[in-house]
Amino acid sequence: MRPGVAIIGCGLIGQKRAGALADTRLLACADLDLGRAQALARAHGATATGDWRRAVAQPGVDLVVVATTNNSLSEIARAAVEMGRHVLVEKPAARSVQEIDAVIEAATRCRRLVRVGFNHRYHPAVQKARELFEQGALGEMMFVRGRYGHGGRIGYDKEWRADPALSGGGELIDQGVHLIDLSRWFLGDFTSVAGFAHTYFWQMPVDDNGFLLLRTAGNQAAFLHVSCTEWKNLFSLEIYGRDAKLHVEGLGGSYGVERLALYRMLPEMGPPETTMWEYPRGDRSWALEFAEFLEDIRLDRPPAAGLADARAALSVVEEVYRQSASRPMTDPI
Repeated sequence: MRPGVAIIGCGLIGQKRAGALADTRLLACADLDLGRAQALARAHGATATGDWRRAVAQPGVDLVVVATTNNSLSEIARAAVEMGRHVLVEKPAARSVQEIDAVIEAATRCRRLVRVGFNHRYHPAVQKARELFEQGALGEMMFVRGRYGHGGRIGYDKEWRADPALSGGGELIDQGVHLIDLSRWFLGDFTSVAGFAHTYFWQMPVDDNGFLLLRTAGNQAAFLHVSCTEWKNLFSLEIYGRDAKLHVEGLGGSYGVERLALYRMLPEMGPPETTMWEYPRGDRSWALEFAEFLEDIRLDRPPAAGLADARAALSVVEEVYRQSASRPMTDPI
């Protein structure tokens, strides 16, 4: 029988997840806005409730997708694994390292699998970049340069992401964890963290820009900038090795057509040998990520993007916030 799924949080991301549940049965939808849960449930022949505990506990549920605001992610994920469910929890999986550690403890104790929604790993250009990286096309790694941003919208500073009690932070904990995760995926663990987060434009108590310089033990570096004052939506990830460079840009939709370029250095140097790939189709990252999680469960293997990866990203975020608090922008350098 196909696994049964409960979705907790029926907003935009919950709806995306519901559309990517291949080979499963959506049994329950829960949201604080009961009307939103009912609308999603009707579309998929599921039951609706305003109580997430009831949805998680519904008979037949094997897997729980948690797509709530950040303040509820860790609480629900922890409760779900303690009820014997496997969990896909959206990034950042928690507001803090302390919160995610509680989920890690529960998942280990209850022997349940938890995947974190780092769906950017499953975009086709990123997947191709990873394939080339694993084939050794780049040679010895040197550094990564990443930029990711959007321009917000009218009223953005009044939404839940602008409330630190709900979000745990601003742009750095929102889009920033994606860039941190991707950089770590290619470079390895970061042992040195320097950065600064600040609010330049939006009237809100969380950051709208974050700037990071991260280093591994071998001095490979990631230079990252995330922003919600990027008036033209942007995604750019450049991955540099001694032999070649990869450049991923665009995510489809308002971010532009997704593309990958491979720039291979020639023995005589000069202009590189260039190969381009373009991916004009819709975003299938959600479906690919979920399908891999089903395979994780079938094989009882640790998810490739799991709680340890989310914890590593949150550790970087916390350190940058700590440094930003200790050095306001008005302080002399």
